[in-house]
Parts: sequence; C-alpha cells; structure tokens
Amino acid sequence: HAYRVLRAIKNRFGSTNEIGIFEMTGTGLLEVKNPSEVFLAQRSRGISGSTVSASMEGTRPILIEVQALVSSSGYSVPQRTATGFDYKRLAILIAVLEKKIGIHLSKYDVFINIAGGIKIDEPSIDLAAAMSICSSFKDSPVEADMLILGEMGLSGEIRAISFADRRIQEAQKLGFKKIVLPKSNLKNFKQNKELEYIPVETIQDAIRL
Repeated sequence: HAYRVLRAIKNRFGSTNEIGIFEMTGTGLLEVKNPSEVFLAQRSRGISGSTVSASMEGTRPILIEVQALVSSSGYSVPQRTATGFDYKRLAILIAVLEKKIGIHLSKYDVFINIAGGIKIDEPSIDLAAAMSICSSFKDSPVEADMLILGEMGLSGEIRAISFADRRIQEAQKLGFKKIVLPKSNLKNFKQNKELEYIPVETIQDAIRL
C-alpha cells in the first residue's frame, strides 16, 4: 500500500506505542488526517464475514475492518490462517465458538484478516473477529453501520474494554449508528442519544443479533 505507519517504541516523556500514519507520494510523506476513513475506504457493504471494530494505537482510536472466510477444507487437518491478528488468539476464538455456540469448524478452513495491512495485538476486537467468523460460516452479513467492541473470555463471556468512549466517538464521526459493546462498559461513560447501544454479556447474546 501507499501508506506507512511510523511507530514510536520508546518515549522518555509520554506513552509509547504512539503511531503516525502517512501516505507516500511523489513529493514525500504526507500525514493522513483520518486513518479510520482510509482503512474502511474499500469496505464492501452487505457481504458476510466482515465486521468493523476499533483499536487503540497509543492514544488514537482507529476503526478497522475484520474479515473472515470459512470454507470447506480439502485437507484432513483444516487450515487456520491469521493476517494482522494473533494466531493463538484465533485458535482460542474457534474453540470457544465450537464449545459455546455449537458451530463445528473442524472440517472448515478459517482465514482471518485485518484489512489495510495493520497488525492488532489487543483483545478488544475479539468479539468482532468471532462475529466475522460466524457471519462467514452462516453466510449472513452483519449490519454495515454496526461497530463491535469486546474482549471474549474462555467461557464465552464478553469482558469490558478500555477507552470505549474514544472508540465510539471515532465511529460516530464515520456514520456508525449501532454500537455492540460489553454490558459492563455502559456505566463508565455518558451515552450519546444519537447512537443505539446494544450491550452483550456473552457470545451467545452477540450471535443472536
């Protein structure tokens, strides 16, 4: 891609993990004012296996598209491939889905991708990844104006995430109307009346959506 991510790994006076996003042009690097808009620019609406979540890169919230593809495997051992997402985390999500939802993926290849080439290592997009996998498996699209936030535990519970208010504010700027988030997060910030909040406690609650 024409975009470059400048990541600070050490800072004497403030937070590390801060990033700057730039576009490589003929005249040099130019700052990208709205990275979320860039990462979602080529998102196709109304297709299965695609959800949108928000990740914190330092103090900056960035909206990302989480893509999944579930297809019948032609091998005795199905493939598990993750791009921009932790492979071990993917294995855990699949195990929870099989145990708690009854979606049997032992005969299916599962591919997951964070669109735009960005790498995510925080658990706040667990729920979005799980719903993308279910969406692809059922061939049922997730609503295009829905933002999905939440960490998923081993028993299928949806745990609270940090900086939920900042993530939601970023989503609102890009026109998202429905926010799926952990129920325990609702009491930690002032709700916006223009948005529809959908609290969930377990992965079962989320899949019913």
